Amino acid sequence: MTQHHTPERTAVLHRMVFDKHVCPWGVKSKYLLERQGYAVEDHWLTNREQVDAFKAEHGVATTPQTFIGGERIGGYTDLRARFGLKIADPNARTYRPVLAVFATGAGLALAASWAAFGTPLTPRAAEWFVAMSMMLLAMLKLQDVEQFSTMFLGYDLLAKRWVPYAYAYPFLEWTTGALMAAHVLPWLAIPVGLLIGTIGAVSVFYAVYVQKRELKCACVGGSGNVPLGFVSLTENLFMVGMALWMLAAMA
Repeated sequence: MTQHHTPERTAVLHRMVFDKHVCPWGVKSKYLLERQGYAVEDHWLTNREQVDAFKAEHGVATTPQTFIGGERIGGYTDLRARFGLKIADPNARTYRPVLAVFATGAGLALAASWAAFGTPLTPRAAEWFVAMSMMLLAMLKLQDVEQFSTMFLGYDLLAKRWVPYAYAYPFLEWTTGALMAAHVLPWLAIPVGLLIGTIGAVSVFYAVYVQKRELKCACVGGSGNVPLGFVSLTENLFMVGMALWMLAAMA
């Protein structure tokens, strides 16, 4: 049966569609409107002159722009607000990045164990989980070592006293994780893991639980907005635990 849309269920959308650029917010706006049951009159602004003329005519600074029943609703975020949908806060603190790292580390460890031993649940899977998570976290830090070091210097006790440590830390974490995953050079991996893990755990505990400071954690690199706290402490305790586990296995 053909669905008929009343004027109240018809939206007029103006969005940029250039030969070499299609505005992603315009695409999202069209999809959202259709999901909400609106017929969309989709008007393309195909060059810069049309965009500038549209902005001047309607007194707006950005496109896309949606109109419903003659009323200008605004851009994609305004549409979400109109429909009562959640609006992401770019400044909101979230554990999502570090949880994604741990979930990926767990998936890789279980898959590797399954491939190597025919079952995902083995002691090596637990070891690989810690080692691979360390490498993934280090990878995020290595994307922008300068920005990471700036955040890290805000709370790490050793880095405050010896700045080069802030730059070396991601490389030490990545290398230690790789050695632990491969079970090679334990004479190097164990002391480094114990050192950086213990310093990190003490630093986080002191900043968060003693000084009661509210800081962003550098654990996922400088661009993250993860609160410094329990998850950051867990990362460092994982390193210490893994180093002690390897030390016990050598005894």
